[in-house]
Amino acid sequence: MKASRRSMKMYYAIRQVTIPADEMESKGAEVIRMNIGDPNKWDFETPEYFKAALREAVDMVDNGYGDSQGSLELRQAIVDREFEKHGARIRSEDVIVTNGVSESVQVILGAMLEAGDEVLVPGPGYPSYTQYIGFFDGVPVPYEQVEENDWQPDIDMMRARINEKTKGIVVINPNNPTGAVYPEKAVKEIANLAAEYDIPILSDEIYDKITFDTPFYSFSRTPSDVKKIIMNGFSKVNLMPGWRVGYSYFMDESGELDELFEGVMRQLRARLCPNVPCQWAARASLQGPQDYIKELNAKLSSRADYSYKRLNEIPGISTRRAKGSMFMFPNVEADLWKTDMDFILDVLWNTGVLFVPGTGFCEEFGQHHFRTIILPDIPILEKAYDKLETFMVGKLKKA
Repeated sequence: MKASRRSMKMYYAIRQVTIPADEMESKGAEVIRMNIGDPNKWDFETPEYFKAALREAVDMVDNGYGDSQGSLELRQAIVDREFEKHGARIRSEDVIVTNGVSESVQVILGAMLEAGDEVLVPGPGYPSYTQYIGFFDGVPVPYEQVEENDWQPDIDMMRARINEKTKGIVVINPNNPTGAVYPEKAVKEIANLAAEYDIPILSDEIYDKITFDTPFYSFSRTPSDVKKIIMNGFSKVNLMPGWRVGYSYFMDESGELDELFEGVMRQLRARLCPNVPCQWAARASLQGPQDYIKELNAKLSSRADYSYKRLNEIPGISTRRAKGSMFMFPNVEADLWKTDMDFILDVLWNTGVLFVPGTGFCEEFGQHHFRTIILPDIPILEKAYDKLETFMVGKLKKA
């Protein structure tokens, strides 16, 4: 039996590259996996009071089905926390709780798109957006994030690529995979553009509290005539990636997104509900002490500094320093490989270090790049980049 066309065209590069890495490990090789942004695979630990809340939840909740929109208690905690963080004035009925932000992406795009509809996406940008736009027979239209300008968005290109088929503008800030953080001015310019063309913003803000230099400015702060859907979750800042709890909230005083919201809710009802005990614990993580975030950022900032210095010392490689998130997006300046996947596999087979090809984040603007993470402690980063340097020096000598 053949799989559907839409399923077979899905390609999530971040996990696709693990297939050859798994094969290497099965034969006894050591692999340093620099491909997935999972803080808990390194020296970051879910705060103990989060875990205690989850253990308590199993005894305190009835462990039956929950509200399809998400528990009212968690949604209210999200309302309070978003106001505390960003001054966002929302109601619990504006919030949906999903199984990670990935499900928010899926159900929002599923409600938004008909065949041939277009959505502007950052190039490079997190691949779930382009994959699900394509899954629903839409067309992802990338706008460049300019490397020479610290990966800031090209607003003029965004404007030039809007047309009558454009249904939304995706923004990922702080950005995955580049580590860029958009300043207030850029956020306001994008918001003004969206308001001018009456197009909703889909703002992925899951790294909102992970910034090192540039203050984060949320789209929730932009004027009320800007229709926006803000997406966030607990995997990164809250160090709970395996718990799979995310959320989104709609901000639209015009009421023009009401039917879209209902289209989302119909999908959420069909999938029943998010994980009930994990929602209880997620609420506790919003309401308890947040001081662990300072240590999280201090570690990541130090590792961003080291990675920036070390990668730029490697012949044929250059990179911009991450200003936030958990990633950097180095440029492979040495023109020795036909594709970036060829580069990734050559590095893997010869060094045991696994990165993600740049085109996995954008075919148009990701070429000649790869994504790496800044999560490992410095001895592991040093080992990985020493191996990469030895590899690059050897390749350049032979060229």
